[in-house]
Amino acid sequence: MLFLRRYYSFSTFVFNPQILMPMFSYEDYKDLLNRFELKYAPENLFLEGDISLLTNERRVCVVGSRNASQNGLNRAKSISKYLCEQGITVVSGLAQGIDTIAHETAIIYGRTVAVLGTPLNISYPKENSSLLDKIKANHLAISQFPTGYPTNPKNFPIRNRTMALISDATIIVEASESSGTKHQGWEALRIGRKLYIMENVMNISWAKEMINYGAIVLTRDNYQELIEEIPLRCFSNELMELL
Repeated sequence: MLFLRRYYSFSTFVFNPQILMPMFSYEDYKDLLNRFELKYAPENLFLEGDISLLTNERRVCVVGSRNASQNGLNRAKSISKYLCEQGITVVSGLAQGIDTIAHETAIIYGRTVAVLGTPLNISYPKENSSLLDKIKANHLAISQFPTGYPTNPKNFPIRNRTMALISDATIIVEASESSGTKHQGWEALRIGRKLYIMENVMNISWAKEMINYGAIVLTRDNYQELIEEIPLRCFSNELMELL
């Protein structure tokens, strides 16, 4: 595994003198994206942690309400645990509620990636600062916002685009009609990623609309089979050799 103990720009070839190993560039990573993905890819990425989590195995994003119900939190824990048991890295956005449970569960049972709507040195919410530290130390944190960039509500829908981009699929666990989670769903569909919506969310108008664009309803009966079918994105041997 290759770790970055301090964050670095992923926009150019990077060398970490503490590790004495070369790291692949963001340009290398973008070479693997199709034209639709490139259109929405961030100009820069900043990372701290195990960068091999960007390319090793499958990555599935687990998202949902900040003000989640207990049932929603239980579902997030259950689905995140199952993903880890399948060797899948859990991606989420470090927000309160569903995101927090997804990260915490993945830390126990597997691996996780946090995609931030703030610079890497800022935790939002502040209550998740220790969680962010754990992720940086043993997993991976990603941001497209440099140090000093102001925290703004518009950053988080932008963050959702990057979260969808690096994931092979997204699972929406719980949401409301006005939930920002819908941004994640549309971004996943826009760039051709699998989108799964848990059946308890299907009373929401935007969730019903997403089904018309290819989203799939996730139920107790089908979730194991559908997760097993999530495709693994292929990365070149040349890129893998740099990790």
